[in-house]
Amino acid sequence: MATVTFSASSLSTPPKPHFPKPSKTLIHPPRRLSSFSNPNFNLKTLNPILSRSPAPVRLSNTTSDLIAYENSVPSRSLKSRLHNGETLYGFFLLSFSPTLAEIAGLAGYDFVVVDMEHGHGGVSDALPCLRALAATRTPAILRLPESCPTWAKKALDLGPQGIMFPMIDSPKLAKKAVSYCRFPPAGVRGSAHTLVRASSYGINAGYLSNYEEELLIMCQVESEEAVKKVEDIATVDGVDCIQMGPLDLSASMGYLWDPGNKKVREMMKTAEKGVLGTKKNAREGAYLAGFAMPHDSPDDLRSRGYHMVSGTVDLGLFRSAVVEDVKKFKAGLKKASDNEKENAKEDDEKYWSE
Repeated sequence: MATVTFSASSLSTPPKPHFPKPSKTLIHPPRRLSSFSNPNFNLKTLNPILSRSPAPVRLSNTTSDLIAYENSVPSRSLKSRLHNGETLYGFFLLSFSPTLAEIAGLAGYDFVVVDMEHGHGGVSDALPCLRALAATRTPAILRLPESCPTWAKKALDLGPQGIMFPMIDSPKLAKKAVSYCRFPPAGVRGSAHTLVRASSYGINAGYLSNYEEELLIMCQVESEEAVKKVEDIATVDGVDCIQMGPLDLSASMGYLWDPGNKKVREMMKTAEKGVLGTKKNAREGAYLAGFAMPHDSPDDLRSRGYHMVSGTVDLGLFRSAVVEDVKKFKAGLKKASDNEKENAKEDDEKYWSE
């Protein structure tokens, strides 16, 4: 058997560790990967994360997800961007897929609406989506299944930047919606602010001082009755946005299968005019928000004064992509089959001519 021996000096005197001289620049930007060399491909959140080593958590006093990297610049809130006159472009998430939420955030949408009204999921399903969006620094808005204090309380405790109340047909309902978002004595929201995610589980000491200023409250106007009272709804204290609902509005008018009907479009314009007329300044009145439709593009909405435009829905995008993919493949099969038949015919004619 081979014997391994060590000199006495090697055992008694371990080698002196070598530490490289620290650089004056502690943070080095990552090398640009060739796959990301296209200047039109903007991963808005990867660079700040990849270019910094994790540091102690620094919590900002906002109602939603907090940036957990020192020296990171937190995104401005949706409300502050609206007050600055920006037009925001968003996306609706009905699949409750955290992966799709993350992709939407990385793509550059200004906000993502996690839809608990028409999507299959509830609060437990929404939470992973909010976490995925937080990783991309993309504000989340939760749309409630119905306007009630219980749903509002559970949604707000998750810490979204915005909350959307469906079927607000009167100023009275709008005032109730706002009250569901306020702690007593200003409202009726139940309090567990020392424990819930909205306050970073109680770590964010400034939550109670800032939550009203940061939270975006959106009321949906989606019936003839609501349109008649739209100005009064838009001027309720605490209502930040009026979200138009063209599909439900068309249904309430008897045009369920024809949301582009001339009468529906006229009703929409009446509502839009009413909301825009309330916006005297950045702090007074409500902003106009809406969905793009096949007959009403995002650019059309923007040109009419909408400051929040939702361009598409995840399930709609996926549906269109897979239908087109299958159609393209089957068209290729048919073309190949037709070519084979034509070649067989030519071969047959050639055989008999010989």
